Amino acid sequence: MASLGAGQQLSRKRGAGRSSPVERRNLLTVCRFSVKTLLDRSCFETIDDSSPEFINFVSILEHVFSHRLKGHTTWFGYESPRSFWDYVKAACSKVPHNCIRSIESMENVRSSRAKGRAWIRVVLMEKRLSEYVSFALKDFKTTRRFYEEGAIMLGEEAGLLADTLIGLNTIDFSFCLKGEGLDGSCPAVIDYTPYLKFTQSTDSISSDEEEMRTLGSSGSESSTPEKTATAASIFTEQSNLVSKCKRFEQKYRLALEQKGYLEELVRLREAQLSEAVSHNKALQQSLADAHLSHTLEKQQLEFIILELQNQLTVLKNNDLRSRQELTAHLTNQWPSAAALDGNAVALDTLLYRKSAEQWKEQSFQSLEQLSADMSLSQSSLGPSSTSGLEPRPAGTRWPHQGKEETPSLRGLCGSLTSVTSYKSLTSLKSSECLASPATEISSPGVTPS
Repeated sequence: MASLGAGQQLSRKRGAGRSSPVERRNLLTVCRFSVKTLLDRSCFETIDDSSPEFINFVSILEHVFSHRLKGHTTWFGYESPRSFWDYVKAACSKVPHNCIRSIESMENVRSSRAKGRAWIRVVLMEKRLSEYVSFALKDFKTTRRFYEEGAIMLGEEAGLLADTLIGLNTIDFSFCLKGEGLDGSCPAVIDYTPYLKFTQSTDSISSDEEEMRTLGSSGSESSTPEKTATAASIFTEQSNLVSKCKRFEQKYRLALEQKGYLEELVRLREAQLSEAVSHNKALQQSLADAHLSHTLEKQQLEFIILELQNQLTVLKNNDLRSRQELTAHLTNQWPSAAALDGNAVALDTLLYRKSAEQWKEQSFQSLEQLSADMSLSQSSLGPSSTSGLEPRPAGTRWPHQGKEETPSLRGLCGSLTSVTSYKSLTSLKSSECLASPATEISSPGVTPS
């Protein structure tokens, strides 16, 4: 039993491994056939919602987009079915001038499947279905997030599918987005009968001819051999002509489809080339403008640098000249050290003599006034008061009324300038204003008290 179960499981795996590529190949082949039938039908009538070729194409495209699409995992770990509209909304949201927002805002379209069908119709009318599919395939991370391994959207055939859909840009579609085709409750069913054609081989045709000959010979015993040969030759020629006509018609249709596809592809490539050429011209023009502005700015900066260098040179020369003139002026204005010593001694002597003369004059005046006051007091007081003028013994002081006893002040002597401060003449390099010693000698600022 165990071996039987293992064998059944192995057979199931083999069947699943075979069914996936077969299903993928069948869908891609049927999709190419449906595109061709749409192109043929568009040559004679307008394609709308009621066209059976379009209904079959939309069903095939839904099966292609839903092939091995992952389900939506809920909080409880269950997977609910998901529509391809979720993938289109995530992968094509960055397409320039996309129609996703307008489809989301449609009132009569609510379910996810209905929105996906509305999106197919809108992009077909805009002639941008191939552009949307190519843009979605470039977002490989999003595609892997929505599809399982072995899906058509993850295979190399997806790029061929996008190229096949370019031919639909030649068709002018006209749809009504409020019809029954947008009903999300109806599943998409593919009709394979228009694409099931039996092609008779040459061996089968020859065997049929031999059977017809035998039947003709047995049924017409009275007929001559010449008539039988003539009828057989005519039948053979007719069958050959019919088969040749069918082959030529098939080749003609194939060539016509390839021609339409190549014309659309060439038109798309020409548009891309013209856009690239215009973009290249704009880039070259911007590069030339940037180079010209850079050259002008460089020249202006060089001129400014030269002007600043000239101004700096002039300022340096002026500064050096002013320093030299100031040093020469101070050197010529300042007297020598010997003259400064003589001037200082003369100033000290002059100040000392002046203060001494003033002190003598004040002392003489005070003595004369004192003797006059004493004589007046003796005359007024009489002989009885003379006893108060007797000399006092040594060590006693005369009382002063209203004045404190202070020692006698001598006049201040000396020079206001120091000879040693003028000896470091060469060390003075600042622009401070120095007073001339001659002015100090001629007008001393100290007076004796």
